[in-house]
Amino acid sequence: MVKTNKLNVFNDPIYGFIGTPNELIFQLIAHPYFQRLRRISQMGMSFLVYPGAHHTRFHHALGSMHLMDRAIQVLRLKGVDINEKEETGLLCAILLHDIGHGPFSHALEGFVVKDQSHEKLSLLFMEELNQEFNGALDTAIAIFKRDYPKPFMNELVSSQLDMDRLDYLKRDSFYAGVTEGNINSERLISMLNVVDGSLVLEEKGIYAVEKFLMARRFMYWQVYLHKTGLVAEQLLVRIMQRARELLIKGSHLSGSEALLFFLGENEPMEFNREALAKFAQLDDVDIFGAIKSWQFHEDFVLSKMCGMVLNRKLLHIKIKKRPANPEKMQLKLEEVVQKYDLSEEDASNFVFQGEISNKAYNSNGQAIRILKKNGRITDVLKESDQLSLKALSKTVTKYYSCYPKEAV
Repeated sequence: MVKTNKLNVFNDPIYGFIGTPNELIFQLIAHPYFQRLRRISQMGMSFLVYPGAHHTRFHHALGSMHLMDRAIQVLRLKGVDINEKEETGLLCAILLHDIGHGPFSHALEGFVVKDQSHEKLSLLFMEELNQEFNGALDTAIAIFKRDYPKPFMNELVSSQLDMDRLDYLKRDSFYAGVTEGNINSERLISMLNVVDGSLVLEEKGIYAVEKFLMARRFMYWQVYLHKTGLVAEQLLVRIMQRARELLIKGSHLSGSEALLFFLGENEPMEFNREALAKFAQLDDVDIFGAIKSWQFHEDFVLSKMCGMVLNRKLLHIKIKKRPANPEKMQLKLEEVVQKYDLSEEDASNFVFQGEISNKAYNSNGQAIRILKKNGRITDVLKESDQLSLKALSKTVTKYYSCYPKEAV
């Protein structure tokens, strides 16, 4: 392993100085694939609600790597065997875990590139980088794919208490200015341990994990699924859908080569090296540049939606516990049809409904295991005296309806 260059540090507003542990990490951060994350927003369209939420996937990846470095140190002090190769694998896996995110992160996931999740694209990027770095990412890829024979390493990268979640909750709450998400990540990491090859949390950390799960619930309903951000992201998806329809029909649309390449495809494509190279050129700038141009397009539906997003003149949105009355929604649709002289199909871009759901803790999935003082392992829900925590394992579903404000 090449000696660490201690001068390679990033000044992070959350954790202070974050170093680059070795030369491989430094080279990965410097790579154009990773530098692209500087141009991918972490929280989609949330900045329309929280003006400070302009941070990027680049910030988040570095923060997650920093927390992984701390977790490795804590576990080693407790006698957990993590060799140098595994340490590098863990750091690379968490550093690159989000490298496959497209423009505006989750807002357009699976749409600009049809049916491709960011996890699949992250793996493709890692495999491409692995060839470039002569197999240096073999261990990182095995950990990322959950193939590595030490389960706790897979869990540090992806589980209900992984370094990804510990960073994004703290980071997103900081930039959004929402104090409810400010978790004690240092406390949680200091309580980590490994039993029978799996990650556990020592019993002393039970209150910290309760706060973590409650914070996750608050952040989803108050920030990630905020109604204004939600309607903005729905409009963003519909803008891209309309642009795709127009392109396929032969209409002229301005836009970057990379964006038009993917919008011109209406079916899932074979994601080869050429497609990956095109995707690597795609970021938030492509989307906003296109929207700024499309606001003047001759197609009324496209131009109207683009203007709504750019000028924050969004649709009215209601979120309720039950679906909207179909008859009322039909009346709203007919109002838009008449006002703008549109077909019902075109008007449905401005009048629509859907559902959102959230589960803060998946008791049927990879549980958060608590290590009791007597050595027994149990689930966090069984140990928590918070009745509200048990409710977090239930899926909460809400229903939204959107329509133009002037059509009310």
